[in-house]
Amino acid sequence: MTYQTITLELNGPVALVTLNRPEKLNAINALMQAEFTDCFARFAQDIETRVIVLTGAGRGFCAGLDLSDAALLLPEEGYGPDLAYKNQKRFSDMILLMRRCPQPIIAAVNGPAAGGGFSFAIASDVRLASPKAKFGAAYINIGVGGADMGSSWFFPRLVGLGNASRYLLTGDLFDAQRAYEMGLVQEIIPEDALVERALALAQVMASKSPLGLALTKEALNVNPAGASLEDAIKLEDRNQSLCIVQMAANLQK
Repeated sequence: MTYQTITLELNGPVALVTLNRPEKLNAINALMQAEFTDCFARFAQDIETRVIVLTGAGRGFCAGLDLSDAALLLPEEGYGPDLAYKNQKRFSDMILLMRRCPQPIIAAVNGPAAGGGFSFAIASDVRLASPKAKFGAAYINIGVGGADMGSSWFFPRLVGLGNASRYLLTGDLFDAQRAYEMGLVQEIIPEDALVERALALAQVMASKSPLGLALTKEALNVNPAGASLEDAIKLEDRNQSLCIVQMAANLQK
């Protein structure tokens, strides 16, 4: 399958998905949202691919929402609650697809991972980072809630409630070393070896029993205590939709 905003390379049982808008630090526009959704929906039915590596082209992993895409921010018909919720679900569904596909996902975070890019990283099963990686739950910095696209479910489970609250409530960036100290990142790898290391780790995983690999991911999805991801995302979608309507109204003043 050929895409415009992502690339997909298959190496036996390992797939390398690269977000490919380097001139925009791989920010998510409407086309990338649609192509990412299509790609991961296909993985859900793919019995040949066992592990996925996700990275970004150029200097960034993913800078989050492309704020220059007017179709995303101010649709011609205006934002009412129904449209805001529909559009919000298009983005949160990307995260659900990442968790529903049976393949473990290794994020090779090569640069800034902010907003939606941050959610892609924390929704992955394992995170490797280059020293240039930066992380930020930037949602709150653009006038919406600080919890979006699964972040209030994943982030506290990965780094603890206090650390998650610190960054979700401020939108502050933190570097690869801080991410490693909190347990968000499993390894810091030199930039020129990052994807190679991620692919090597993927091959180790792919050498295991295909069923065992898929069922292990399934157990890791289900067994952590607390609210389900589905419930957490429903709450986030409601909150973000309300914020989006308010933000759109302010922009039109």
